[in-house]
Order: sequence, then structure tokens, then C-alpha cells
Amino acid sequence: MTAPLVVLAPLRVEQLALRGALPDARVVRTGMGPACVVNARGALAVSDGSALAVAGLAGAVDGGLRAGDVVVATEVRGPEGGVRRLPGAALIAGALRRAGVPVTAGPVASVTTIAGPADRAALAASDVVAVDMESAWLAEAADGRPFAVLRAIVDPPDRRLAHPSTVQDGLRALRALRRAAPVLDTWRRALGSRRVLLASPRSFCAGVERAIEVVERALEQRGGPVYVRKQIVHNVHVVADLEHRGAVFVEDLDEVPDGATVVFSAHGVSPAVKEEAARRALDVIDATCPLVNKVHAEARNFAKAGKTIFLIGHAGHEEVEGTTGEAPAAIRLVETVDDVAGLEVDDPEQVAYLTQTTLAVDDTNVVVEAIRKRFPNLVGPRSDDICYATQNRQQALKAVARESDLVLVVGSENSSNSKRLVEVAEKEGARAFLIDEASELDLAWLEGVRTVGITAGASAPERLVTDLVGELRGLGPLEVEDVTYTEETIQFGLPKEVRR
Repeated sequence: MTAPLVVLAPLRVEQLALRGALPDARVVRTGMGPACVVNARGALAVSDGSALAVAGLAGAVDGGLRAGDVVVATEVRGPEGGVRRLPGAALIAGALRRAGVPVTAGPVASVTTIAGPADRAALAASDVVAVDMESAWLAEAADGRPFAVLRAIVDPPDRRLAHPSTVQDGLRALRALRRAAPVLDTWRRALGSRRVLLASPRSFCAGVERAIEVVERALEQRGGPVYVRKQIVHNVHVVADLEHRGAVFVEDLDEVPDGATVVFSAHGVSPAVKEEAARRALDVIDATCPLVNKVHAEARNFAKAGKTIFLIGHAGHEEVEGTTGEAPAAIRLVETVDDVAGLEVDDPEQVAYLTQTTLAVDDTNVVVEAIRKRFPNLVGPRSDDICYATQNRQQALKAVARESDLVLVVGSENSSNSKRLVEVAEKEGARAFLIDEASELDLAWLEGVRTVGITAGASAPERLVTDLVGELRGLGPLEVEDVTYTEETIQFGLPKEVRR
């Protein structure tokens, strides 16, 4: 049974707006200022496991906020310097964002008197986004219960409350509050004690760590800009961080100035790309994963031996494009078992197969066996092309998925190995979703869920997993267990161009 929801609203007008939006919640008027705790003592004293939320209007501190924007507090700060962090805020903000509500998540400060422009300017220096007169005191009195703060902005930071536009903006803020309030009921239904199973290994593999370090060292040694052809690895957070530090990501070499430094991504490039870079005298640093280079070498060797090569992989993926470029006349792309029936070759006795390194092991084996049935003399690489890290993450997740009601895979949509992890979990009978970060976790997925399995693709930073677990802690007691399949010790050396 989920906890009842108690919403604490400072003013009568806010209380009425919230009652209409949350008919099943108990909405309590608290009044303004530190005395709100006294006025709400009845609701705060109830020991029925209630989830508490403060909801109402607020003043903007962040200059980008306008009347009708919604703020979810990641922490509340009192005038005496006390701070209470509110894990789970990113999940509420994500739900509002998906509903089309303009929302900002950030610190909210509580003050004892109405804050004017000068007061708000001072608060802005400490990254506060909005100001109210109740949340800090109510959060302190919540006594460890799940707690959330939802505020609708009524006035910008550079305007005093006593202004002709305040009434109209107040009505706009109340409408926004009514529109946003139902997310609190979704949040309530997601509350509860849970077990989290962390699949290990997860997150960065040696090839990804190497590729990121290549860009970091190039920036340190050469200064920005350093151009990177394609995403260095398939993760939006990694790319955004490197962009902030001076990396410039481009799709093609024609976007790179002559003579500039360019890094080839971990997924590899075709010989044609390398030839163009040499012709233009670009300062090239090749961050191709050594395991991808292994597949490239195999493609060249099989082609020299006169074999037709069946490359199992996904059309359009950068790794597939790079491998195909090594022997374009000899390679035939095979994406699924259904493609096998249509394969035609000049000499059925001279055939070989290779695979993209980030595929699902079980699915790939099915395709290989289907090809072998048609071409009994099929040969393959001396060692498996699917990289050790991809295999380890899939095996680690299998055990976790069998015990989980829900599996969350942290990774970007264009990450092949991350998407394969979702498929692996689903085949083990778990509901599974790919999310780029905690805010993409849909609160509705958690209703009734008691065990959550979590992993991360090989290109997703571990900090995203840490953030996700932290947000889940805001929904109730959490027992976290690391389920280890194997330890990874492999490291790859850096290209000579960036060795110190």
C-alpha cells in the first residue's frame, strides 16, 4: 500500500488550486514564514507514513525564470545556513518535463521576509534558483519522511512583488501550479522501500577510458580547439563535458581546418578517411579501440585470402562503416537471421564472418549458426570479435535481471552496447529501459517495484549510476548490493602522439 499524500500550501488561494488538482491528497494551509510549522503541526504529527510535499508560489532568483515556470527543489536552504538535500527531485522534474511543463530543478532558499531584487541578487551568487518563505522549516519538521518541494514562479528576480503585473502573473503561476501538481501523486505512488542490485562490471571499459583520455591529453598538450570526428564514444554526457573543455565534434573531415588536430573516435574509421586526413596534413590522433583495430585487421586478412566476408552488425553504425571500408568489395552486411537466406556469393567455399564488437552475444551466435548452415565451410576470427567488456556486462546483467522487477540501463540511445543490455534483460524476463540519466526514469515504472537492477553501458560514466541511486534514495529506504560477475583489469596503452 502506498503512502498517503499530504500537501502543505502556504496561502488559501494555493490550497484551493491544489485541492482541485489533487482530489485524493490532504492539502493543509500552513501560512507564511517560520510559523508555518506551528500551523502544520497536525499534519506533521501524523505517523501514518505520509509523503509530504510543499507546493505553492515562489519568487524567481534565476534570471532565466519567468512567471508560470515551475521549480522543483533539489535542496532547501534556511536563513541560518542550514541545508537539506532532497533526493528524488530529478525524477519529479523529469516527469514534469515529459508532460511539457517548463521546469527547473535547483536549490530553493527560504527567507523570513519578502525578498526584493537586492536580496535575490545575493542569493543568485550561491546558485539558488527560487525563494519562498516556508520550505526550509517544513523540511526540517518532516522528520525523515519522503519530502518534495514544488513551486510555481510568480515574479522575476529584478521586480518587486508590489507591481502592476503581479496579479496577472500570479494567475499564470496558479494555473502552472495546478498543471504541475498531479506529478506529486505520481511521486507518491512510486514511494517505498527497495533493493537495488548493481551489475558489475558496468560503465566505462578500457577502450572508452583510453579514447576519452586521448582527447583530454590532446586538449592539455595542444590547447583547444581539438577536433573529433564523430562522437568520441556514444554518450551525450561525455561529449558535452569534452565540448565544454574545448573539443569540437564534427561529422566529416571537411569541417576540420587544414593542419588542425583531429581525433578519430573509438569506433574506428575507414582507410579512405585516413587518406583524406593525410592529404590535408591534419594532425591525426587515432583513438580507435584496439579491439576494433583487431576486426579491421581480420577484414584485411580475409579479403587478401580471397574470401567473401559476412559482417554481422548494424547498418549505419560507425564501427561497421569503418570495418566495411577496409574491404568494401568483399564485405556483405548481415543484420539479422532473416538476412541470411538472401546471401549470394561467387564461391561458397571461400567465406568468413566478422562481427561488430558491441553486439549481444546470444543473438550473434544465432546469426553465425544460420550462416554456417548455408555455408558449411564458414570460417571466423581466431578469437571472438565481440569485446570482452560487452560480454562481461551482458553476463553480469543476466544474473541481476533474473531477480529484478525492473532493470535500468544507463546509456545513450546511439550506444549499441547499451541497447543490447536492454535486450539481454528483457530476455531474462525483466522490464527494462534505457535512460541517459536519472531524470529520464519514469516514476510510473516504479509503482509496485521492490527490486531494481541497474547497469551502465561501456560508454556511460559511473557518476550517472551514482546519481541514479541517489535519486532513488529519495523515494524511501534503499538496500544497495553490488553483484559482481568478474573483475576487469585490462588496460590499453595510449597513442604515441599523446604519451607524456
